[in-house]
Amino acid sequence: MRRRHTQARPDWVTRLADIGFTYHSADGRYWCEEASYEFVESEIDCLEAATESLHQLCLDAVERVIRDNRFADLHIPEAWRPRIIRSWERQDPSLYGRFDLWYDGVGAPKLIEYNADTPTALLEASVAQWFWLQEIRPGGDQFNSLHERLIRRWTELRRGAFGDMVHLACMDHSEEDRQNLLYLADTACQAGWRVQTLGMDQIGWDGAARRFVDVANAPIDILFKLYPWEWMGLDAFATHLSPDVMTVLEPAWKQVLSHKGLLALLWEWFPGHPNLLPAAFSAPIDPTAFVQKPFWSREGANITIVNGAKVLTTDGPYNDGGSVYQEYVPFPDFDGWHPIIGSWIIGDEAGGIGIREDQGLVHGNLSRFAPHEFVKEV
Repeated sequence: MRRRHTQARPDWVTRLADIGFTYHSADGRYWCEEASYEFVESEIDCLEAATESLHQLCLDAVERVIRDNRFADLHIPEAWRPRIIRSWERQDPSLYGRFDLWYDGVGAPKLIEYNADTPTALLEASVAQWFWLQEIRPGGDQFNSLHERLIRRWTELRRGAFGDMVHLACMDHSEEDRQNLLYLADTACQAGWRVQTLGMDQIGWDGAARRFVDVANAPIDILFKLYPWEWMGLDAFATHLSPDVMTVLEPAWKQVLSHKGLLALLWEWFPGHPNLLPAAFSAPIDPTAFVQKPFWSREGANITIVNGAKVLTTDGPYNDGGSVYQEYVPFPDFDGWHPIIGSWIIGDEAGGIGIREDQGLVHGNLSRFAPHEFVKEV
């Protein structure tokens, strides 16, 4: 694994716009192709195996939380629990998720967190970096079968669905969410679904028919949403969110996995696993080197890193709930840049990676996306 300096395409802005990647310069310069990461095949095999291993651990964790009634450890309200249990018992399907991994090309990949419910950075990982590779190095290899796997997964979901219509919704004011949603709608369409996109505020409840409806009053039987379950649980229509009323992607049982407390439960149940870092609820296992993460934090907000006498804290709106404490492991340093590997799971299969890099210790919404490739072993 190494970071390479590369020549940016002179028309990269146009190239990205052509594929719907319109937020490439959000908050400065998000997309970066002046640098890329190069792997060898064995490193890609290692990332793929780690991703699928973590996926199986997480599925086991959902079963254990329900079986042993560990919802209170995750501060999941009692009113939400029957919906989660029912969703799991029905085996409501999942489309995708993204594991954020520490990796330096030498040690085993380590789970930093799991974006199980509303992961983005998909358009850039699936499409943008693939076209980049084809243009700058035709015939090059990349750990990226995301597009094909998404279409295949949508096809599998359609076989088990009642009907062929899926609504896809997000917060309309977010350009990133909207473009990721449109991309997912396109993959669903290629799999044979009829699709309708809308804003979350355009979803209504028909009390007489006891069903969710869109702005045309058409029933919403299957909903994909880029909107967290913990927010949905507080919305006005939350009491109607029974799995029997509407199938939701990602399913309600993903609430267990999109919670930072998952890190502590995984370490409790699988201590010493090579792809996990020590983590706990009440206090850091090593008080001299740890990261404190709020249960529901996003985009690097409200994170505290303690490394000996050094303490770093980020601002944000998520500091009013519980926290989990994870062992601090410094990110690899490549020319002053620290990469984090976003490794995707599509259905039950690893599908590819995207890389965010930052010169700071916390990766957030300002961290850059850098493409990658892999080569034969030297």
